[in-house]
Amino acid sequence: MSLLIKFLIALPVAALTVAAATQVGSTMRAGEPDSSAATRDLFKQVIDGVKESERAQNLFERVERVEMRKQSGDQTPFSVKVSRVIPAGTGMAKITLGSDGKPPDAEAYRAELDKLVKSLMWAAETGQPQREAYEKVKKKQKDRDELIDATRNAFIFTLLNQEPRGDQTLSKYRMEPNPAFKATSRATSIYAKVKGFVWVDDASHQLARVEGEVTDDISIGLFLGKVNKGSRFLQDRYEMSPGLWLPTFSQYDFDGRKLFSSFAVHEKTFYSGYKRVGTPAEAIPVIQAELTRLDTMKGKASAER
Repeated sequence: MSLLIKFLIALPVAALTVAAATQVGSTMRAGEPDSSAATRDLFKQVIDGVKESERAQNLFERVERVEMRKQSGDQTPFSVKVSRVIPAGTGMAKITLGSDGKPPDAEAYRAELDKLVKSLMWAAETGQPQREAYEKVKKKQKDRDELIDATRNAFIFTLLNQEPRGDQTLSKYRMEPNPAFKATSRATSIYAKVKGFVWVDDASHQLARVEGEVTDDISIGLFLGKVNKGSRFLQDRYEMSPGLWLPTFSQYDFDGRKLFSSFAVHEKTFYSGYKRVGTPAEAIPVIQAELTRLDTMKGKASAER
């Protein structure tokens, strides 16, 4: 996927991720603002939870199944890519899996794990190159935090109803751009062109689901490209660890133009197998132990031949 689409996806999802907090848990009538201390406290809790979730994804490995379609309504994807995604300190390592979620080539899989250990060892060191790399990561996270914080004033929310999801009760809110909001950057100016719905888990005050729609063409740069009005996205989240809600499903249906050519992104991503591996220093023995198991299994298989 192009950097343009990645950028545009990040913005509305970040916006909707936080948006639900402003009215969660209040006793106001639908559509009425609530500036009570209790609601402000809840808002802070939800924002803190979202930021914690963002950072946790740098500590948890997962399996991602990405299905690409030519049109959003197509039943069968034209491309399916399954990857094991593992945090590597200053980035994410992606190891290709088969459609069944298993390594298609044992030797290639082992080689990727071995390369990952080397990357983790580098990331666990404290030299100047590592400090510079982590400063870049820190800067990106700071920018994203500021983007999320801007949603405090960028949207107006209306409580619609409550809906069951399994044994959970979710409160559904409509989210619309706040006409009084003054954008402070090109990134936050996009909020005026996004509307949607958010669902919040009543018990935990955590984001459970977001749906969004682009209401006007969004331009990026002078002539770089644009995302067309009507593009849509959604994301589901569940509690993967006590107090930690992480994505389980995302769908993006974006159409637009980049330079002089059109593009279309119709993508569904399924996230599963969350497992905490921790920092590079924590992850090294975990991956090394896996390599040892693979070598032992290979030795047994050779001896049985």
